[in-house]
Amino acid sequence: MEVTENTIDIDKILKDKMGDKARYVPGVLTRWLRHIIHQKEVNAFLWEHKDHIGVEWLEDCVKYLDMTLKIEGAENLPDKNDGKLYTFVSNHPLGGIDGVALGAVIGKHYDGNFRYLVNDLLMNLPGLAPLCIPINKTGHQSRNFPAMVEAGFNSDNHMLMFPAGLCSRRIKGRIHDIPWTKTFVTKSVEYHRDIVPIHFGGQNSNFFYNLANISKRLGIKFNIAMLFLVDEMYKNVHKEFTIKIGKPIPWQTFDKSKTPKQWALYVEDKVYEL
Repeated sequence: MEVTENTIDIDKILKDKMGDKARYVPGVLTRWLRHIIHQKEVNAFLWEHKDHIGVEWLEDCVKYLDMTLKIEGAENLPDKNDGKLYTFVSNHPLGGIDGVALGAVIGKHYDGNFRYLVNDLLMNLPGLAPLCIPINKTGHQSRNFPAMVEAGFNSDNHMLMFPAGLCSRRIKGRIHDIPWTKTFVTKSVEYHRDIVPIHFGGQNSNFFYNLANISKRLGIKFNIAMLFLVDEMYKNVHKEFTIKIGKPIPWQTFDKSKTPKQWALYVEDKVYEL
């Protein structure tokens, strides 16, 4: 994708997603969407850093957001020259800049040799796109999801995944991921990849969690809270975040004594114990 001074264009995104129905979206709503996703500020950043892609672009983001990353357990990151491929899994408290920060850390350590499994909307970010295998389990790409996962694990890249899929919610008074899916376990076993658990410390605003919970109670299927993730990102500038890296879990651990779903919960618990 070519970077322009208007790379992120709400009108174009709506048309791509909705087709001819996009013309029925009220102008006041599109103006509000431009505001809530900080279209002007994001486009200014993308234009300024248009010559950077991949890990260099991720590091630009960390600097732009003035994130201070405190890393604990860096010694648990496997040697980049050990000839093995790994699956890195993390909780997903912020839904955006946690992925950027972890990508910068993992990418720097492994010389850019990793890929994300991400929502296809993030493919609109040209600097990020080369590191992504896009997924969209709620749209027309859903039938291709298994093939995309297969492509990632069958590659020569480490995989960085957020098995919850969505960012964390407030559950019974604490910030916690929704239940993790089992894909990272089954594919790591199939491709003999040890799993490295990572915990990212951070949280979004009370407004975000309240909105997500209200939407769930009302039975609204559309992920309304997702619209506010960029706004939440800007609320998290100038902050310090702690990244805790656990010891790799050998793929042989995931035997038939538990189901893949139970093993996914086991790894999720390990992450929250960090």
